[in-house]
Amino acid sequence: MNKNNNIPGYNPYFDDGSNDRYPSEYETMKTYVNTSGFRDSYEATGMPNNIIYPEEVALQRQSSTKKLLDKEIARGDSMKKLTRGDSEKKLQTLNKFDPTNAYNSSVTVKKPVTSYEKFQAWMINEGSRKIFTVSWIVIHALIFSMAFLNYFFSDNLNGPRQTFGMTYVFARSAAVVLHFDAAVILFPVCRNLVSIVRQTPLNNVISFDENIEFHKAIGWSLLFFTIVHTVSHWVNFYRLAVAKNGGVLMWLQLNFATGPGLTGYVMLISLFIMVATATQKARRAHFNRFWYLHHLFIPFFGAWAFHGAFCMIQPDREPKCSDIASFWKYWIASGTIYIGERVLREIRARQTTYISKVVMHPSKVVEIQIKKNNITTKAGQYIFLCCPEVSIWQWHPFTLTSTPEEDYISVHIRVVGDFTEALAKKLGCNFEEEAKLRKKNRDRIKSQYDGIDISSDNPELQKVLPRVMVDGPFGSASEDVFKFEVAMLVGAGIGVTPFASILKSIWYRVTYPKKSTKLRKVYFFWICRDYDSFEWFQSLLLAIEEQDIQQFIEIHTYLTGRLRHSEVGNIHVNDDGNVKDTITGLRSPTQFGRPNWDKIFSNMREQHPASDVGVFFCGPKPLGKQIHTKCNLWSQGFEDGTRFYFGKENF
Repeated sequence: MNKNNNIPGYNPYFDDGSNDRYPSEYETMKTYVNTSGFRDSYEATGMPNNIIYPEEVALQRQSSTKKLLDKEIARGDSMKKLTRGDSEKKLQTLNKFDPTNAYNSSVTVKKPVTSYEKFQAWMINEGSRKIFTVSWIVIHALIFSMAFLNYFFSDNLNGPRQTFGMTYVFARSAAVVLHFDAAVILFPVCRNLVSIVRQTPLNNVISFDENIEFHKAIGWSLLFFTIVHTVSHWVNFYRLAVAKNGGVLMWLQLNFATGPGLTGYVMLISLFIMVATATQKARRAHFNRFWYLHHLFIPFFGAWAFHGAFCMIQPDREPKCSDIASFWKYWIASGTIYIGERVLREIRARQTTYISKVVMHPSKVVEIQIKKNNITTKAGQYIFLCCPEVSIWQWHPFTLTSTPEEDYISVHIRVVGDFTEALAKKLGCNFEEEAKLRKKNRDRIKSQYDGIDISSDNPELQKVLPRVMVDGPFGSASEDVFKFEVAMLVGAGIGVTPFASILKSIWYRVTYPKKSTKLRKVYFFWICRDYDSFEWFQSLLLAIEEQDIQQFIEIHTYLTGRLRHSEVGNIHVNDDGNVKDTITGLRSPTQFGRPNWDKIFSNMREQHPASDVGVFFCGPKPLGKQIHTKCNLWSQGFEDGTRFYFGKENF
């Protein structure tokens, strides 16, 4: 059982079991062969082995016969200058591809040669992010250094320096850096602000899609300089107690019986609790604990507002207390915007919102369709959802699976934790009786993959559906898919959810073109571990593949987990001569084992020369890092090269 199941706030659409180890290619194929028991029997009977291993369709195309009209291709017009393009012709005949040998095949990477080409390739995915990170560290170092020099050489602080020594300089310098961090720490969690700013050219310099990571980095900086500040003052109090012969009693009084001491410990304890419960392991184990205790930022900032108001350590000359309690000057900008966002959430929550349909899907997935006036969405965005009948305080993020072209917004929620189970119960979902409901509604259900509309089937339930509140929508990396000519969408397991909205929106734009789109070709890769993971998403994929006559969207599914003996037997019986895949029902066959990303990127670069390819990923971190690395490896910095831009969902 997944350990995340006990997390009330756990959002299944942003997790794909990243804590579970991906099996190696060798282990995957060995397990598949040994558990099936078929490969040896095939060799003994002379039957072909490719029944177990379907043909590889992950872009293993025959060598391209396309010729360029000109030797040098302008990047923006590359697709138009090809004599034939993937977006304007049917799928080419694919090479037969043995997965057992794919992982040992070598692919040569054409690397940048000159320093300029290397710099251009580095700037595609890494440059701006690393430059910003280094700049942020340099800013901290400059602030600390300037403050240190000021407190060390100031002729108005000779008395404090003689009394406390260098620890006084360190304490005050760290305090200046802390004020700077406090001034910006709330900006990354102002989601409306981030959604607006990420649409500006500034997003090319600062990766606003990593706003939560930036928030965490500032939090660690706060913790570090808080420790420096606190330890320095412990030493200062010790020296003051020694100078006045006060002993341990005076040291304790300075710590716990003074205004700076009391407010300092309120801040210190609050910060330690927030950090301890916000680590990834602790947050996933007890999300509610993290959510509620993270609101200790209120007493943290409240105590900080008075921490420097007591004028405990005074300068040499008058006015001695003219610049005390200045924290509000630093906090006012981000604090005002953050409070404004919380007020905006309350306003949005009170707007008329109601559930129009509830659909039970296989694999314990429930679809909620919501009607709300005056809401404008984009493909790939997400919302925060609250159900007051479950908890008025809990707001959880869910990716939108509806498109802007539809007259409702929808989310698909996998029932895996306390919050989702309570919500499903309020919605009238009973997955234990799913088989009975399917039998009752067999006239309306076209296939095993379709959901059951329990709301329209039960008029009484429609009257008692719970009230929900919606905040958002908010922007994400997947919004940028329409900025590229070619897009690679990679979803691992339930991480495929953000791409439901994108795939439907792409289909709408191609089928009913109201405005031109730069996008010419989409490759969709779905990587799952088990047989049942495909079920709930099948109806959408089947509909897209059925109506995508021009093969605008290519769908590739990979099964990386171990198959049961009965499943292998079912594939053997039904796959012989079948046009559609036995597991998914799609035209493209399911691949067994992990994708060979080097071959995929190599073929992608061959098929789309001189193009900017957007690679969008949602899933476990290890796989995301691997694909990120491949984007950097296969990107070309020269003028007519292919560049892969990596984008990852961060919530």
